[in-house]
Amino acid sequence: MDRPPQDNRRRTFLLRSAAGAASAAALAVPQGAQAQVAATASAAPAPVGYRWLLPSEQGFVEALVNHMCPADSHSPNGMDMGLHIYFDQALAGEWGQGARLYLKGPFIKGTANQGYQLGLTPAQLFRAGTEGLVLYCAKQYGKAFESLSPADKDAVLQGLQANRITLPNEVPANTYFAHLYQLFVEGMFSDPVYGGNRNKMGWKMIGYPGVSTNNRQNIVRFKNRPYQVEPTSIADMS
Repeated sequence: MDRPPQDNRRRTFLLRSAAGAASAAALAVPQGAQAQVAATASAAPAPVGYRWLLPSEQGFVEALVNHMCPADSHSPNGMDMGLHIYFDQALAGEWGQGARLYLKGPFIKGTANQGYQLGLTPAQLFRAGTEGLVLYCAKQYGKAFESLSPADKDAVLQGLQANRITLPNEVPANTYFAHLYQLFVEGMFSDPVYGGNRNKMGWKMIGYPGVSTNNRQNIVRFKNRPYQVEPTSIADMS
């Protein structure tokens, strides 16, 4: 059977992604990962342009979002859509820093339906997982993730998702992948005020109209006609 065109496969993937980000696997992070986070807490701040991502993380995120969202006839690449900025702002903000996350323990292995069970903030999980992935790629391929071929990038991401990869610092691979995937989907389809979905390209790809208050007027306006409107963001309403 012939494979569908690349554009169609990608559009199907993004349409499915829009339904919701994957939940993080409910696994406890071993002490090795906790120590790795503590060791990098005092690392130098990122240069101007990023609020939180370190230089070593910036190249990874840029390569990741461009690989998961390559430019085609439907949209520009991930960086042009601002996905790398979304990663940075989300991890730097209250959500990333665990402002509403219970972190007093005890932290034990749970089941998938118990939700997030880790003793790390989202930002700490990202940092520890990325450090583990850097070590894995260096050992397995002799180069950084961003220097891998597209096929090898696919192999790495699929290995993380299926938990076939063991990260050297003991961060659970599938938990880390779910975290990356959640950030990617949110960056693609959240309101542009959060840094991603630049020019509302993610919304335009799936036909999402944006702010719901405006939709009420358009539903009347487009009654018995195709609902084709320019998406409206929060910034457009201010």
